[in-house]
Amino acid sequence: MLASKPADSEVFARNRATGRIALSVAADGAGGRRERVHEAGALRIRFPNVPGNNALEAVILNTAGGMTGGDCFDIDVAVRPDARLTVTTAAAEKVYRSLGPDARIAVKLTVGAGATLMWLPQETILFDRVRLRRSIDVDLSPDASLLLAEAVVFGRSAMGETVTDGHFSDRWRVRLDQRLIFAECLRLDGAIARRLAEPAVAGGRAAVASVLKVPADETVVAAVRALEKDFAG
Repeated sequence: MLASKPADSEVFARNRATGRIALSVAADGAGGRRERVHEAGALRIRFPNVPGNNALEAVILNTAGGMTGGDCFDIDVAVRPDARLTVTTAAAEKVYRSLGPDARIAVKLTVGAGATLMWLPQETILFDRVRLRRSIDVDLSPDASLLLAEAVVFGRSAMGETVTDGHFSDRWRVRLDQRLIFAECLRLDGAIARRLAEPAVAGGRAAVASVLKVPADETVVAAVRALEKDFAG
């Protein structure tokens, strides 16, 4: 008896990249130690030794070399009370064109009382006809500290690339002691290049970035504004 040939949709699904990381970090005398590390699929996490740095540093790697339509990544990071953790990536994440379905990235960050998390990945680079749906959910305990920076590049200008068409949705929710303190949604659908040219969107630039610091006050804001002359791009 001959097995039936799998449908194109089945073949497509079998060749999609999936990945999951679940990391928890507990406090110790040096700032942080690995409590639990779980890796699955295309995602890996490494912990380089950083001389003179008391905070534990974690580097996320995507062994698939990028993402495309139908790929799904889940990242769950928990920093226990009084621990310190810096998370970055080994390279910029590249999200290529899709033949239909969305690529999906879901990030969940939990920071305990008195703990510090610095979420500083390299930029996400989107290619023409991309389809990406991303969510970032953060739960902060009282006295927790967070520095979160995310940059998105729409095509590599030096390579002559332009993201003319595609879909990108980005949803952020940050809660402090279970109370919503920050919510942001970005959605670019269809003619992305035309939307980026609008003054209220990107003013013709090819990248956007958000930096969020909790807690912060007017002193922090003034310090950032004082550096404005050094910003470029």
